[in-house]
Amino acid sequence: MIKIKPNEIKTVAQYIYDISGIFLDSNKTYLFETRLSSVAEELGCASFSELHTKAKSDRSKNIERKIVDAISTNETLFFRDKGPFELLQHKLLPEIIDARSNASTGLRPNIKIWSAASSTGQELYSIAIVIKELVPDLSRYSFKLMGTDISDNAVAQASYGKYNKFEIERGLPKAQLQRYFTPAGEFWKIKDEIRAMVNFRKLNLMSPFVGLGKFDIIFCRNVAIYFTLNDRKKLFNKIADSLADDGFLVIGSTESLTGVSPRFVPKRHLRSIFYQKK
Repeated sequence: MIKIKPNEIKTVAQYIYDISGIFLDSNKTYLFETRLSSVAEELGCASFSELHTKAKSDRSKNIERKIVDAISTNETLFFRDKGPFELLQHKLLPEIIDARSNASTGLRPNIKIWSAASSTGQELYSIAIVIKELVPDLSRYSFKLMGTDISDNAVAQASYGKYNKFEIERGLPKAQLQRYFTPAGEFWKIKDEIRAMVNFRKLNLMSPFVGLGKFDIIFCRNVAIYFTLNDRKKLFNKIADSLADDGFLVIGSTESLTGVSPRFVPKRHLRSIFYQKK
């Protein structure tokens, strides 16, 4: 493993921040080494300075994409933390469905949900499964589910919807595995009826949200913790602009918007906290 030198940390950290918005301070040297050493070795670099130089001079941005894929956290699992999905099933979805049905003008109620840091797709597919089990007849509604992530590799895997045994066993009950996945050799692939409900695309949350429109429910969990306070303020201000006036925001169980965004108020349902706009 290539070790990062003290005089390299600031330069490499600034580069990572510039391309991803992820802020790593000098106490996170282990993250540089464990996640980027393999990229440096693959490219024949003897040091992190050499990796930085190669990345900056690579007009194709292939090295930049490799670094983003490696440094962005792809830790995820199906129905992670459970509470947000119970909240979705018993509180958020029923209220949004009722509100959109009452406001319908003869057309199918349109309901949009965004997983803002969807990684390899487990969160958005979990949301889709909750919807399918709550609303068996999907033809009555127009559900549009979007997942975004900064990593090309993560978006590609999410779009394909194929997972290995380890990924499947992390959080997915056996009954839902049998109901919504089909075996594909050593892997499991999401069934077409669930795959057809979702759409994935690449998005850097630090960039403008161009053409996304308004969402009824937004999940933005466990990603803002890697941003500076100022960037978190900017992010949740943009999220507020992207959320319907009566919509719901779900963030990580250890996160809070206190001191981050005055545009949201926290509310509680059972054991879970969610946010709505003032």
